[in-house]
This record gives sequence, C-alpha cells and structure tokens, in this order.
Amino acid sequence: MGLDDYSKKRDFAKTPEPAGSKEAPGGTLRFVVQRHDARRLHYDLRLEMDGVLKSWAVPKGPSMNPKDKRLAIQTEDHPVKYLDFEGTIPEGNYGAGRMDIWDKGTYKPLKGGEKELIRALDKGDLKIQLHGTKLRGTFALVRMDKEDKKDQWLLIKKKDEFATELGYDAEDIQDDEDEEAGSVSLNKLVKPMLAMKTSAIFSKAGWVYEIKWDGYRVMANIQNGTVHLYSRNGITYNQKYPSLVTQLQAVPHDALLDGEVVVVNEEGIPDFQKLQHYSEEIDGELRYYVFDILYLNGHDTTSLPLLERKSLIPEVIEDIPQVYYCDHVEGMGKAFYEKTIKKGLEGVIAKKADSLYWSGARTENWLKIKSKESQEALICGYTTSQGNLFGSLILGLYENEKLIYIGNCGSGFNRESQRQLLNQFKPLIIKSPPFEDKINLKGRKAIWLNPELVCEVQFSQWTKMGLLRHPVFKGLRTDKMPPEIHKETETDPSAMKKKTAPKKTPKTDTLEINGFDVPVSNLEKVYWPDEKINKYQLISYYIEISDYILPFLKNRPQNLHRHPNGIKKESFYQKDMAETIPEWIETVSIYSESTEKDIDYMLCQNEATLVYMANLGCIEINPWNSKKDSLDRPDYAVIDLDPSDKNTFEEVIEVAQVAHEILDTAKIKHFCKTSGSTGLHIYIPMGSGYSYAEARDFVKIICHLIHDNLPKLTSMERAKDSRKGKIYLDYLQNARGQTLAAPYCVRPKPGAPVSAPLEWKEVKKGLAIQDFTLLNMAERVKKKPDLFLEVLGKGIDMKQALERLGD
Repeated sequence: MGLDDYSKKRDFAKTPEPAGSKEAPGGTLRFVVQRHDARRLHYDLRLEMDGVLKSWAVPKGPSMNPKDKRLAIQTEDHPVKYLDFEGTIPEGNYGAGRMDIWDKGTYKPLKGGEKELIRALDKGDLKIQLHGTKLRGTFALVRMDKEDKKDQWLLIKKKDEFATELGYDAEDIQDDEDEEAGSVSLNKLVKPMLAMKTSAIFSKAGWVYEIKWDGYRVMANIQNGTVHLYSRNGITYNQKYPSLVTQLQAVPHDALLDGEVVVVNEEGIPDFQKLQHYSEEIDGELRYYVFDILYLNGHDTTSLPLLERKSLIPEVIEDIPQVYYCDHVEGMGKAFYEKTIKKGLEGVIAKKADSLYWSGARTENWLKIKSKESQEALICGYTTSQGNLFGSLILGLYENEKLIYIGNCGSGFNRESQRQLLNQFKPLIIKSPPFEDKINLKGRKAIWLNPELVCEVQFSQWTKMGLLRHPVFKGLRTDKMPPEIHKETETDPSAMKKKTAPKKTPKTDTLEINGFDVPVSNLEKVYWPDEKINKYQLISYYIEISDYILPFLKNRPQNLHRHPNGIKKESFYQKDMAETIPEWIETVSIYSESTEKDIDYMLCQNEATLVYMANLGCIEINPWNSKKDSLDRPDYAVIDLDPSDKNTFEEVIEVAQVAHEILDTAKIKHFCKTSGSTGLHIYIPMGSGYSYAEARDFVKIICHLIHDNLPKLTSMERAKDSRKGKIYLDYLQNARGQTLAAPYCVRPKPGAPVSAPLEWKEVKKGLAIQDFTLLNMAERVKKKPDLFLEVLGKGIDMKQALERLGD
C-alpha cells in the first residue's frame, strides 16, 4: 500500500500524528497496539514490515483466548514513527478521538525472516510470535476468503503456554497505574494488586506484615473444579505446575486466589533458580502460598478489608496439599523483619490491615521491604570469555520508553546455568547493539541480543552514573515482559499519602445494644426477593427473639454461613474471625490439625453479637454441639432426618414418629424441631457427659433400629447415589466441629422459614416447614418459650438407655 493513503487522509497542520516516509528495513521487528477511542472504540494493531507499519483495526481488541476469533479490518499503512504515537486527534480530522498505547513490543515470523513475512501477508496467512507486555506467544492473522471483503481478516491466538481459556476483554486488562477498581468475576482475567518498594522497615498500628516469598506471583481461578493458574500478565502456568492444578481441583468452592508459587528446601527457604527450572523430579517442594482472595462463591470480595478477606482463606484451602495460607503478624514489623531475614528469607510485605483490593494498581497500601537491593533487567547481550562460556551479561531497562544500559553482571551463575542461558540466547542474536546510545564495554567483545529475556539481579547500590554496583545474577523472570522493565521507584513510609481512589465500602450506621456500638449497613438490602424481606427485617427478628435463641448459642464456636447478597446469590462459610471483628466480641482459639494453626471462632454471647452476625449476612446461625470449655463433649446428640428430592415431608414425619416411639419406649429424653429446610432434627440431651464418638455410636444404634422398622423408606448410606431416593438417617452430624442450624434461626430458603422447636403432638400429618417463618415465629415463641430448653439440661444415662434399647 505504501504511505500515500495515509498522507492523503491527513492534514499534518491540524493533527498531531507523525508524517513520515518509508524507512529502510532494520533488524528487530516491532509492533504496537493502540486503543483508539474514535467514533467507535477499537484497537489498532500495527506490525513493522517492509519499512512501514501494516495496520488492522480490531473492534473488540486482541484476545489471549484461542476460542476468540477477532475481526481485524486492514487499514492503510502507517509510518514507523507511529509506533510511539499517543495523543488526541482533533474533531474534524480523520480518526478523530483519543489514541493511547495499549501494548507494544517486538515480534517475529513463526518461520523465516522478513521476506517470508511479506510473502505470507500477500497470501493472507500470517503466523507470528508477539513479545509484548499484554500480548505474548503465537498469533495468526488470516484473511477471510470473500471477494468483496478483502480487507477483513481474523486475529486468532494459538494454543501455547501463554494462552488462556478465561474470558479476555481488552478493556479489562488495565495498566498498573490504573487505580480504578473494576468488578471481579471468574470469567475473565484479573490483574493482581501490586506493592510499592520502600527501603525502611517500620512498626505501625493498623499494619500487618507477611513474608515476601521469592517466587512467581500466581492467580488461581477455581470454578466448578476447573483450575486456571496465570501470571500477573495472563500467562498460563497450568502446564508448568500440573501438580498444583490437580491439588486445587479439590477445593470445594468457586474462588479467585492470589499468592506466590515457590520451591522450598527442607528448612522451608525458597530457591528461585530451582523454581525457574522446575520439574516434578527437582530436589525441593513446590508450594503455593495464598495471601489474598478476590472472589468466593459468587461474591466479589475486593470491597472487604484485607483482614476480613484473609480470614476466608483457611477454610477455602483446608486440607489441600501443596497449598498454604500465608499468615501475618500485626504491628510488630521490625521484629518480624529481623526474624525473617535471620531465617534467610528475602524480606517482608507490609499491608494496611483495612486496605481494599485494587486490581492492577500499585499503591502505598502495600509495601515491600527487601534485605538486599534487587532489580529486574533485560539481557541485551553478553561478553565473550576464554575461560568460561561467556564473561558477563549486558543489562538494560526502559526509561521513558528508551532502552538504556545499566551495567554488566558477571557473577551468580555456574557452568550449567551458563550453558542453559546460551541455548536461550542463540535465536536472539542480532548484529547491532539494541541501545540508541553508545556504551563503553572497556574493550570487551560483545554478542548482542534482542532484549526479550528478563532476569533479576541483586546488587549493592546504584552508582551516580545510573549503573548497578556489584550485580549478581539471580535467575530469569518468565512472569515479566520486556516493555514493563523499568527502574523501581521507592516510597517513604513515614510520609505516605492517602490513597485517592474512590471508596468501595458501604455506608455504615451503628445501633447501640446493651452498651455496645454495633455497625449496621445497607438495611434496605433485600435478602428474600420474592417475599421482599430485607436485612432490616432479619435484624429486627433476631432482636425480638434474642432471649430465646441465645441459650443455644452462648459459649459455642460459630461457623458463620454468610449470604451478603441474599438467598438467591452464592454464599460462603467463615470460621476464622481473627482481627476482623470489634474488640467487644468474644472469640475462642481452637487448633486446627488440617491448617496447622489456631482458628479464632466467634462466640455469640449477647444480643449485640447476634445483630452483628445478622448484619454480616448470617441468615442462619450454626453453633457447635459443644461449648468452649468442653469442646470434645457435646451437650446433645442429633438424629438428622434428611430426605431426598423424591421424598414428601409426610414421609419425614412418618420416620420421626417411628423414632419417637423407639425413644419413648426406651425412656430416652428427646426433642424435635424442623430443620427449616426439608427435614426434621431430633435432639437427645448428653449434658457434656460423653465424647463425640460415644454420642455418634449411640445415635447410630438408634438409626439402625429406625431403619429396621422402615427399610423401604430410610437409608444408612452416606453416598447420595446409594440412598436410592430414601430418607437418610444421618448420625455423622455428631462430630467435633460439625454444626447444624440452631433452634429459632432463620434459613436462607424461599418463604424465610425458621428452624422451629416442636411439641411431639405437632409432629403429625399436616405439619409443614412453612408454618414457621421469620414473620410469625416471634409470636409463637412468646406462647411456647421453653419448648426446647431441656435439650441443654441434664443428659441421659447412656448405659441405662442402651440396656432399655436392647430390651
């Protein structure tokens, strides 16, 4: 095409776009993608070729998902100077609107050189490899076979290690400097929040401190058992870490996790070079340390404060091998830093305890403090050496879009690592230096390279000339891309500015209850859409029945089942409430063998805590069967009558009546309540006199007796498929840490039913779950206030009960 069409369409006295002529072909081929907010927003892909920029308008923007076949309309050639153009094209000019660089880098044909590239363009079948900040790997540009649409092509990402299966919208892939927090979902790539660098450790209230793991930053997208691991730029890690993918498939939640993948030795110290060359046979353990969660079971959690987000993590990754919770300390930054460095770790990340998660932003709310200076750099060449495979690496980085020289690195590698590097250097060799300015190598012979490989080096300080002093090679960074390699800037923690991004937290009021200020928010939020019942009504209900429900909650660890967006949205469970709740709420610390740490469970000791839980979206309340002072000895045992979809509630009532007859005959105290969902619960007082194992075995005997009486209606099989449409006699609820809906608590079901204590004479045909709801239960409990209290009284004599059952 040449540049005639380009020049004819523009008046360069009125547009800031560059004029230019065809240039002589150079060495490295470059590309740019510009976001063009013209009459219609689109993206312009431009490839340097034959002395010009071959150009295509891509309406939806490029995609890293091979399933996306993006229309690309070929437009006029542009001058090579357009590679750096950003600005506003004034109204009245061709292409009027704002133009910004969205991505840029280098590219090369999949086969051959520039001549083969030009021939492939003429044939309408281009296959290229892009090396940009956002776009990497193999792409195809294929002309559509239509006589009247010769300018229409398809831009297609090929399946390779950089491809993703997640939804890819160019508008969502924001730059690091963009601090606007978009909504998070599992259907698209999400860029992680980044930390700023600071040189001084500090101890400050309201801050928490985590270990800075020396590895690769990895996002883990888990949806319906499918796992996608990817870097901050969307590079997939599924093929690199298949064992992690397998382990994370067992997570029983939909979640988006943020963490660091490392390889550690026997002392738990990361080895970055082993991670860089990781394989299943490598000496060292592969681990994924999770320090944040952005999405859980239908909920964008980025609006929650950091400590509240972190409290959700342990339960999500519980019992998952190779996956670890990244713990923290509060306030004691200096002591934690000294202990961390003494162990041989890289440093510390300091985070504001109440910080929100800003996808793609680098903010002063997160700070990294390292024991040694380090810098990411581009390998721009190497010097030759008679005694070694090469002498030193020639390093550079970008400063104001210009590649500058920052020194040579001649230590940190052995002969094997040199050999591996040389193999990667071979296809990158070029004839001329990639730097614009002449550099002084003090007589050493250089082999120049296309600056595509990113490495990390440690060094002592920057010289006055802007060079690295005493750099030591640490390893290659496959998770970083060349155009983003700049000198890291520092912030001073003693003079930190407040973040100016808009707040995402909802408007909060307080209720004074029993002398405590209880935060409440969004009281008008609808929890039951069909019934139009809102959060205010839920809180009012719990205030009204607090005297009746609290005896069943006090001193019992709570497993919070939260529905912050109502019953038709996804919910999540929360056990660990460490540092996320007001000081006046009591907790109990219980060691978890699965997470190998203490979990701080909430205790609901008063009406104020009950309201606090309801405000969190705890529609139903799930206490342990035992109290904090006798955690291994339950106060009651439970028979859970759990129907299948094929059972009627009248059949559940029939089973309950048989259970009642058996227990009555054996003179065993027992009490019934609706589950509030589809079944019935039968409670037997234990008085904390027996272990969970003894209580479970006792209930199992009773369930066998019920099953013997109703073999065609009931099942003892735990697996749903084996029950064959029968009512499950669940005795396994009698275990340490298991929870059931408390008496009088509301359930997140249509109609807002309540788990209602019953008199046995009420357990008969005609009884219905919907008889007892949030709207009428308060009146009932006033008339029958003591229905279930005996459950908390003196326990049965199990020995005598077993003898009577035997008779």
